[in-house]
Amino acid sequence: MLKKLLVFGFLGFIITSCSGSLDTSNLTAEERLAHSKKLYEDEDYEEAAKEFEALLLQYPGSAVSDDAQFYLGMTRYKRGEYIIGAYEFSKLIKGMPTSEFVPEAQYMLAECYYQLSPDYSLDQKYTKKAIEEFQVFIDFFPLDSKVADAEKKINEMNDKLARKEFDTARIYEKLEYSKAALKYYDNVMEIYHDTKYAPLAHYNKINLLVSKNRNQEALDAANSFLQKYPNDSNFSSVEKIKASLESKISASN
Repeated sequence: MLKKLLVFGFLGFIITSCSGSLDTSNLTAEERLAHSKKLYEDEDYEEAAKEFEALLLQYPGSAVSDDAQFYLGMTRYKRGEYIIGAYEFSKLIKGMPTSEFVPEAQYMLAECYYQLSPDYSLDQKYTKKAIEEFQVFIDFFPLDSKVADAEKKINEMNDKLARKEFDTARIYEKLEYSKAALKYYDNVMEIYHDTKYAPLAHYNKINLLVSKNRNQEALDAANSFLQKYPNDSNFSSVEKIKASLESKISASN
């Protein structure tokens, strides 16, 4: 009889352990948070998310609501559910603006969009959103230790946007849509002036203007290039273009 009781007791323990069916209904908010965080730390993100959501429903406005809201966002992020994660972090920032988790939530909001940022050739709405949210983080929390990382990621994504504009310009140039090509080269030069694609766009613009015999515009662009990029690899080439253009313009006058 004792042996049977031990077997049934062991089976009951196994079933309870496997199902994770701890009765949390009578736990305090703090106890339930501790239980939920333990699930999170054990990387049981699906169950952790359920528990954080239940805590927020059972104890709305409690002292640990912001903890639960932040970690709910983190569980979504860890599961690769970046859109939902962004929503949860945004909910904390807007609904609990005095929480100590706001700086980290703002960073993670931007990080969710960063993870959604696709290859440069695709639509870049999430890239732009990530840049916007990282910039908000930098502006509001300039002394935070993650600012350097945020700035690095902004530069990385600006390079991606610049490359997309630059490649679009090159496509238009190959199709001989000069006006459109020049517009996109100008976009790179003006909007993404601090990326590696700005001098390339400037150089291509000069050559395109030369090919269309727009000599005075090409000369102005060459002078601007030489002033802006004295250390660029195309500097000597632009100097030669400038000299040639000056000779042509002088001869025509």
